[in-house]
Amino acid sequence: MNWKEFSVTVPASTANLGPGFDSIGLALDIYMLVHASPATAWLVEYKDPAYQQIASGTDNLIVTTAQAVADKYGHPLPTAKLMVDTDIPLSRGLGSSASAIAAGIEIADRLIGLQLPMKEKLRIGTELEGHPDNISASLLGGLTISYFDEEDLEIVHVPEVEIGVVILVPPTEFLTVESRNLLPEVLAYKTTIRGSAAGNTMAAALVRGDWKVAGRMMQKDVFHEPYRKDHFPDFDAIQQSCLELDVFGSAISGAGPSLFIAVKKGQEKRVAAQLAAKFPLYECLAIRPSSTGIKIGETVV
Repeated sequence: MNWKEFSVTVPASTANLGPGFDSIGLALDIYMLVHASPATAWLVEYKDPAYQQIASGTDNLIVTTAQAVADKYGHPLPTAKLMVDTDIPLSRGLGSSASAIAAGIEIADRLIGLQLPMKEKLRIGTELEGHPDNISASLLGGLTISYFDEEDLEIVHVPEVEIGVVILVPPTEFLTVESRNLLPEVLAYKTTIRGSAAGNTMAAALVRGDWKVAGRMMQKDVFHEPYRKDHFPDFDAIQQSCLELDVFGSAISGAGPSLFIAVKKGQEKRVAAQLAAKFPLYECLAIRPSSTGIKIGETVV
């Protein structure tokens, strides 16, 4: 089929927020933009030289996702050249892979003309990712609280989130598979109940927009942070500094190694500057949640 070039914009995301392990995601206002144009073979180019090590052909995650969607619905997939301009750091716990998967789904939908409903895009993305937290936030924007098993996918969506965000990004990558390998196979029953209660209370507070309560619950995770925090430079010192700066709460962003800090709206630049002065190893980003999920447009890059 003939098609005109187009662009797809996808927000980054942070996941878990402490005890919301594999179920809570928040879209962030840093983005990946993918411009697609007709070509005789797949080619993926990144504007930033830091991303040049990523596969540039059919092995690229955006392309393999698009091909998986085409195969699922039994359609041939037209080839394209993809020019990627992204501000999302790789392997830093900010949903770079989920953003690529979301882009691949949207590109396939556009190239084939499937006109998939959002619910179907969410299910495809969740099945490919293995959990719904980052992918739902990137597709929908805002805050998402999700449940997923082999049969059911349920998502509570909070479109507007009125906070500021500080992200501390270290210079080193931390692959999700490495981070997962740090987690225990089994947790004690009483520990699990306590963790579930923290997650439930945090989710309820998030839906109400009560970030004071949500922030306190962020510090009560038992599912993953106790097993990962030793791999993060100055983790305890950063948390103590956050308490002194009167932020809402802090948590490992996704699988790490970035750290997510929720602050009062408008305070993100002040907090970022103070943390940058104390912890120069980290790049401190002052950003906000993105209320906009994935977008498609005709704008030429």
